[in-house]
Amino acid sequence: MPNHLSGQTSPYLLQHADNPVEWFPWGDEAFGEARAQNKPIFLSIGYSACHWCHVMAHESFEDERIARLLNEHFISIKVDREQRPEVDRVYMEAVQTMTGRGGWPLSVFLTPSRKPFFGGTYWPPRAQHGMPGFDQVLQAIAQAWRQQREALVGQAEGLTERLVASGEARELGQLDRAQLESAQAALVRQFDPECGGFGPAPKFPAPLLLRFLLRRWHADGASPLPATVATTLDRMAAGGIYDQLGGGFHRYSTDPHWLVPHFEKMLYDNALLATAYLEAWQASGNPSYRQVVEETLDYVLREMTDDRGGFYGSQDADTDGHEGTFYLWTPEEVYRTLGSPAADTFCEFYDVTEEGHFEGRNILHRSTTLDRLAESTGRDRHLLESELTESRRKLLAVRQSRRSPERDDKILVGWNGLMIDAMARAGAALGQARYLDAAARAADFVLDELRDGSGRLHHCWYEGQAMLDAYLDDYAAMVEALVTLYETRFERRWLDEAVRLADQILTQFADRSGGGFFFTASDHETIIVRGRDMDDSSVPSGGGLATMGLLRLAKLGRREDYWQVARHALRSQADALSRYPPAAGQMLLALEFYLGPTSEIAVVGGDDPADDREILAELHRRFIPNKVVGYVDKASVGSASTPKILEGKTPIAPGPTVYVCQDTTCQAPTVGREAARQAWDRLAGATPET
Repeated sequence: MPNHLSGQTSPYLLQHADNPVEWFPWGDEAFGEARAQNKPIFLSIGYSACHWCHVMAHESFEDERIARLLNEHFISIKVDREQRPEVDRVYMEAVQTMTGRGGWPLSVFLTPSRKPFFGGTYWPPRAQHGMPGFDQVLQAIAQAWRQQREALVGQAEGLTERLVASGEARELGQLDRAQLESAQAALVRQFDPECGGFGPAPKFPAPLLLRFLLRRWHADGASPLPATVATTLDRMAAGGIYDQLGGGFHRYSTDPHWLVPHFEKMLYDNALLATAYLEAWQASGNPSYRQVVEETLDYVLREMTDDRGGFYGSQDADTDGHEGTFYLWTPEEVYRTLGSPAADTFCEFYDVTEEGHFEGRNILHRSTTLDRLAESTGRDRHLLESELTESRRKLLAVRQSRRSPERDDKILVGWNGLMIDAMARAGAALGQARYLDAAARAADFVLDELRDGSGRLHHCWYEGQAMLDAYLDDYAAMVEALVTLYETRFERRWLDEAVRLADQILTQFADRSGGGFFFTASDHETIIVRGRDMDDSSVPSGGGLATMGLLRLAKLGRREDYWQVARHALRSQADALSRYPPAAGQMLLALEFYLGPTSEIAVVGGDDPADDREILAELHRRFIPNKVVGYVDKASVGSASTPKILEGKTPIAPGPTVYVCQDTTCQAPTVGREAARQAWDRLAGATPET
């Protein structure tokens, strides 16, 4: 018989609807049952693409004996962390406070008043390898609830007080370049010079930190790219964490070499990494970085895009209960598809062996370079590259006939904002209309389908239904995306929509007294604490995204109120910015922008629109961080729809005319294509004034 999860709108919850566990969704019915029966709550939080969530579901939640223990002694609640991130955030912090670590599946025991007193992550069903069995944990908690309930309640009260205290406003600090330099030095110390990345395994991509280090490199006027960036990007692109056939990145690597990933693919990872590789291509001109961007975004368009334009959330790590099998190969499969000698070359380049790297099969990764392979085989490099490209095409076609991993078809506003931003940036920089068009379609989808009559956003959409009030990161990611859409398509409507959402952030999420931003709106349900969202996790902090979006809008629209709220937020994080940079990547990007120099670029069209398009394309191709851009064609100069950045900017025939200001200093306007190129070159090579 189905439990209380049947009829839910989360694919993850529906996966558990036929468990023998009497699951409830998060809500008043479950809490009412816990109070009425005076039982503790077992809260299980996971998500659709999570491998270990599936393992625990199969081992424990489908086990009749464990289900009886849960049903007899607990009220069991199942939560999709992607659908209810505010629940996940509170109880993840609780478990991290209790145990020093966290992750998914997240397993937490609560009092009927929702206060946590014990928790962990994955437990095997029976004791093994020094780990207690989940059955033992349940029996021990049930016994303690019967015999030591007062102590458990007291423990829950104390932990809740700590959570409330951790969410209080931080002391405001001062902002200067020393924080940027301190963060940079800390990241260099953590850098793995052999394999790239920061810290030991498991290794997570750190795209925000790579983008921050690119800005530090740009500010220093150094060349070539720093090893912290180049080595990391090169090793990831060559590793098993990158899908060598279909494009796109898996979640993270279990080893230091980026070889063996957890195979789920998340929309946000691919958005953030595409942007990092794009900026590295702009800065270096390395064609391999451009290839990664295009393959990653093409994967999203091919496999992760709804017919209406929105982007889906994730793809599962597992197929038929086995992790990664969709992506793995044996030599026999490669030879059957390609034949010799193409298979010989492919197996050498991608390290396909009889032994394999993962449960007797092979994770495709580049074990050498094209140059070295060409030298060792005596073959022409370009012919070799063409052959490998054709081999990948054939193997991808074969792989598409396999049973695909399950896809979570939820459309989440915040993650869509990240991908819209990536698509728009890439479309403009690479001159690829398909990415710009996809960004605009997705933005229209969000604004049309996930906004109510009062202008407030919903958090997610599934099977035609928008649901749940949006969170800070939903608003903030969309503000960033809409500003980027304006700066790449120069349609005023995107800027107007960004302002509407930014105003919602100020009224619903900003802490005007303490600085920073809350994760939930002022009228959201409060779990046990109204937490802030200022530290990065697997996604950029909503506070960091909001700060950057407000700074950009302040420059484009001359909005001093936006600038001051953003400044207040940065000051609230002043200590954390240099003390623990891995959790502050998005705020460090915002601090770079705030401290400047930030270039305000106004382009007024000339007599020939083709000239306008050319110089704007040239601008987008260059790596010029910390800038805002406005454009108006000659016929529209002085119209009421002109953004503030363009006010007072007049055309000088024959045009196009470029105005560049940095902070309070403006340069003389330049006229014509060649003068514009020279201006872009200066900005791309600019270093801050000392």
